[in-house]
Amino acid sequence: MPEQHRRSVLNVFSETSEAPPCAVVLFGATGDLAAHKIAPALYNLALESYLDPHTIIIGVGRRDWTDQTLHDYVAKGVREHSRARPEDSTLNEFLSRWQYARVRLDAPDEFAALKDRLEQIDTRRGTCGSRLFYLAVAPRFFAPVVEQLAATGLNRPACERAFTRLVVEKPFGRDLPTARALNATIHKAFDESQVFRIDHYLGKETVRNILVFRFANSIFEPILNRQYVDNVQITTAETVGMEERRGAYYETAGALRDMVQNHMLQLLALTSMEAPRSMDGESIRDEKVKVLRSIPPLTPDQVANSTVRGQYLSSDDAPAYRREKNVASDSRTETYAAVKLYVENRRWSGVPFYLRTGKRLRRKTSQIVVEFKREPTNFFTEAGCDMGGVNHLHLRIQPDEGIAISFDAKVPGERMLLRPVQMDFAYGSSFSSATPEAYEHLLLDAFHGESSLFVRSDEVEASWRVLDSIRRGWDDTHSPPLVEYAPGTWGPDEADGLFADPYKKWHPL
Repeated sequence: MPEQHRRSVLNVFSETSEAPPCAVVLFGATGDLAAHKIAPALYNLALESYLDPHTIIIGVGRRDWTDQTLHDYVAKGVREHSRARPEDSTLNEFLSRWQYARVRLDAPDEFAALKDRLEQIDTRRGTCGSRLFYLAVAPRFFAPVVEQLAATGLNRPACERAFTRLVVEKPFGRDLPTARALNATIHKAFDESQVFRIDHYLGKETVRNILVFRFANSIFEPILNRQYVDNVQITTAETVGMEERRGAYYETAGALRDMVQNHMLQLLALTSMEAPRSMDGESIRDEKVKVLRSIPPLTPDQVANSTVRGQYLSSDDAPAYRREKNVASDSRTETYAAVKLYVENRRWSGVPFYLRTGKRLRRKTSQIVVEFKREPTNFFTEAGCDMGGVNHLHLRIQPDEGIAISFDAKVPGERMLLRPVQMDFAYGSSFSSATPEAYEHLLLDAFHGESSLFVRSDEVEASWRVLDSIRRGWDDTHSPPLVEYAPGTWGPDEADGLFADPYKKWHPL
C-alpha cells in the first residue's frame, strides 16, 4: 500500500504488530457477512498496514463468479460499510489481493484444486504455507467444509513454521447435542488451539474494556459481588425486524438461540468472572467457563416464572413477524426473550442477572447495568427531603461506547434535596483515535493466534446446557405463553414481572 496512504486512519492498534503473511480462505465470500463485515474489516487492517503485503484472500463460493465479479462485490461492500472512506488507489490495491474460487461441498476435486492453488500462492507470494480458513457460511455447512479440508490435508500446516487456523461463525450448534457433535467433527480435523469461534460482541471496545475496568482499577473490583450488588441487567435491543432476508434463519433460531446463548451469556461471564491467573487467552476462558458452569439449569417451574418470550406485531410501516418473508403464518418463534439467571458461586450467590433481547424495540442499544444495594442507613429522612436513587454502573457497548457511574448529590440550596448525577466516560470524546470495528479486532487476533476474545468448546457446551433447559420448558409445558408486543416499545409488559418487586424494574436506557 502506498506510503502516503498508510496510517491514513488514526492508528487504533498501536501496540499490535503487523500480522504474519498468510492466505485467507473465505468460505461464503458471496454472502452478506463477507460484504458487510469481513471485507470492510480486512480493508481497514490493510489501510493501517496491519496486513502483510503478501497476504492474499481467496473468496470461496458455489456461484459461477469470476475474479472481477468478486472484486465488484467486495468494492461495493467496502464503499458502503467501511469506517474509513475508501480512495480509489487504496481500494484497487486491496482488491488486487482477492481471487475467486468456485468450490462446491460435494466436489472433492474442487477442494483438491483449492489446495493446489494455495500451494502455488505459497510459492509466488511467500505466504509460507500459513492459512486462515474462515467459515462465513450457513451452520449446516460447517461440518462438511471441515471434513473436506481434512480429507485434502488442508487442516495441517504446510511446514513447521506455518500455521493453519479455522474461524467459525455463530451459531455453533442449535442445542447441546448438536454443539457437541460439531465440536467432535472439528476436533477430528483441528486441534482446539487452531479453532477460533467468533462472537463479534467480544470485539467491541467496551466489551474488551470490561476486563481492564474490573482488574486494572482497585476501586471497582472489590464492590462487584453479592455484598454490594442488588442485580445486574444486560440488554441487547434492535430496532430492525427480518429485513426481508432473515426470516428463514430466524425461524430456526429465535431470540434465545440467536442472542442469549452467545452474546449475552458472554457478557454475563465477563462481568462476573473472577480475576484470571494472567491475561492470556486460556486463563481468561478458564474463568468464563467457571461462571457458565455455575449457572444452574432452570426447572420447568423456574422457566415459567423466570422467563418471558414475545413476538412483535405490525406497525404502520412494517409487518408483524408472522407476515415477514419466509416466516410461518402461525409461527411460535420468539423475537423477544427475557430471562432471570443466578450465578451460584461464592461471589454472586443470590444476585439475579436479568437478560433481555429483542427485535423491533425502541432503540438499538447494548448495555450492562449493575445496580447496587441501597445504603444500609438512611441519614436523609427529614420531612420534605426529596430523595435520590440507588447507585448504578453503566457499561455502554453500543452505541456511544463508554462507562458511566451514577450517584446521589445534593441540589444547591438550603434544603437537603438529593438528585442522581452521573460521571461519564465516552470513547468518542476521551481518545483521539478512531474506534475500530469489532471484526477488525477479531480478525487481527486470529492472524496472531490470540484466542482470548474467541469462544472455547467447553464455553459453548456450558452455555447450551443453560439454554436447553429454558427451551425444554417452553416446548414441553408451553409456559410461559408467547405474548405479543408493539414495535417501538421495550417489549412485553410481562418482562417487568421478572423482578417480583413493584419497586424494581428495568433500568431506563
